[in-house]
Amino acid sequence: MRQIVLDTETTGLEWRNGDRVIEIGCVELVNRKLTGRHYHVYLNPEREIDPGAIEVHGITNEFLADKPKFKDVVTEFEDFVRGGELIIHNATFDVGFLDNELTLIDRPRLGGICAGVIDTLKMAKELNPGKRATLDALCERFDIDNARRTLHGALLDAELLADVYLAMTRGQESLIIGLDEAPTAAMAEEHAASLADRPPLKVLRASDEELAAHASVLSDIAKATKGTCLWLPPEPAAAE
Repeated sequence: MRQIVLDTETTGLEWRNGDRVIEIGCVELVNRKLTGRHYHVYLNPEREIDPGAIEVHGITNEFLADKPKFKDVVTEFEDFVRGGELIIHNATFDVGFLDNELTLIDRPRLGGICAGVIDTLKMAKELNPGKRATLDALCERFDIDNARRTLHGALLDAELLADVYLAMTRGQESLIIGLDEAPTAAMAEEHAASLADRPPLKVLRASDEELAAHASVLSDIAKATKGTCLWLPPEPAAAE
């Protein structure tokens, strides 16, 4: 299973008002393991960056002046994410911006080239209702070192999000077996060995005194309810 953990930085908060993507960062997971492959690019948005956005990510108009435009790198971006399942924190935001960039140059939207999207923000809120679900809060919750994150950055945030996602979903890989994957002899031996290593089951039986006390409690319940106690055997029917 190939997954792409993705993050973007933008000129502002709303692509519908003309804001654009200025940074894309992606890291690759294959079978829940980081491969070391990543994709990272800064982009010239062909417009000014909102001052409030600069305070968040620290990327300036001057820095982006000589960077490529999205249309110049779209092929390499598509090649990197194609066929992968995207993992994004607050996916609606990033997918909206990237789909807008793709639409502006008449390219297929992400849904047409990727296998789907996992929104870790939604996942975190479902796992821990009422708790903070920012990337920094999740790093703290799962003891992930985010000391380098003094400002937002697409590649760094994608790397941190990959660690967060793996921590949030830890254990799921042991619960899922491919339907087309038959058990191997090694798997059978490992399972048998794990059973052999288990200590014998210790059975504690009730003493006579405990059995008598239990019967007394049930009798009291039957008397109090003036009916049949479900935990007592039914009395035999009277002979006619």
